[in-house]
Amino acid sequence: MLPDADELAEVLVELAVPHEDVNELVRMGRRVMDDPELRRFLEHSVDELVRDMGRADDPVVLPDLDWPAGALQRCFPVYVFVATLPHTYAYHRAHGIPADVTRRTLADLGRNMAIHRRRYGRAGVHSPRWLTRHFRGELYQLGRLQFERTRFGPWNRRSLGAAGLDLPSGTRCLSLHIPEFLGPLSPAACERSLALAEEFFTRHFAEEPYRAALCHSWLLDPQLKEYLPADSNIVRFQERFRLAPEDPEPDDTEPVQFVFGDRELPVESLPRRTVMERAVGDHLRAGRHWYIGHGWFPLQRV
Repeated sequence: MLPDADELAEVLVELAVPHEDVNELVRMGRRVMDDPELRRFLEHSVDELVRDMGRADDPVVLPDLDWPAGALQRCFPVYVFVATLPHTYAYHRAHGIPADVTRRTLADLGRNMAIHRRRYGRAGVHSPRWLTRHFRGELYQLGRLQFERTRFGPWNRRSLGAAGLDLPSGTRCLSLHIPEFLGPLSPAACERSLALAEEFFTRHFAEEPYRAALCHSWLLDPQLKEYLPADSNIVRFQERFRLAPEDPEPDDTEPVQFVFGDRELPVESLPRRTVMERAVGDHLRAGRHWYIGHGWFPLQRV
């Protein structure tokens, strides 16, 4: 189910796993395959992940490994995703997905592990549930942005109804995501991503017309306009969307996590080195709050 040690190392590099984690993952991979209990749990996890591959409905939650806390528990999802690769590749081939799109999409595993190492200083998978979308054929990296095949449902209606989005439940939409470690969110990069998405989904999922692009992110909090120049990348990104009113519940930890790398940092000590750092920190130090913003725009041709 897992490749041998030499091939596993190559697969991990292909998935952009941080190089300092590769040797430990290869070593623990031998243990996973040699232990009958771990092997059975791996097989069960893969079965859960590949069931209804590509359905893009309810999110898949991987079972938790009941194992003493440590590197193996933190990293076990890596082996689940590696063992799932043949199924993912087969799904991509069946839809004619280009190899470079497959590679860039699945490399989000390495990005996720880099985020974990930045925050905790050790190997681990930061958000396995998020990565299930990539390995199930639900999400694709197309240039600067990621696009997730999804359906309009009650949660989107609650968050976006006030922004004028009224679609029948089950209507196909694309959720936009903004990955870290991928350069500035420039208007040109966003335009390129949207053009790539139009071509990609028209060609590879022609039977699925998408009515709207949705985005749920702290980067859509309109309060950012109080601190950032009008021609800044983030403000111009916001202006693509029809934004919903402010969420009733604040979420101060999201911007702290993404801007400073650690959601637990004390507000009073947040650095002020960049415009964004000053915006996030000064806003919180003034006793104000940040919110997850919700926005959408129509898709005419995808």
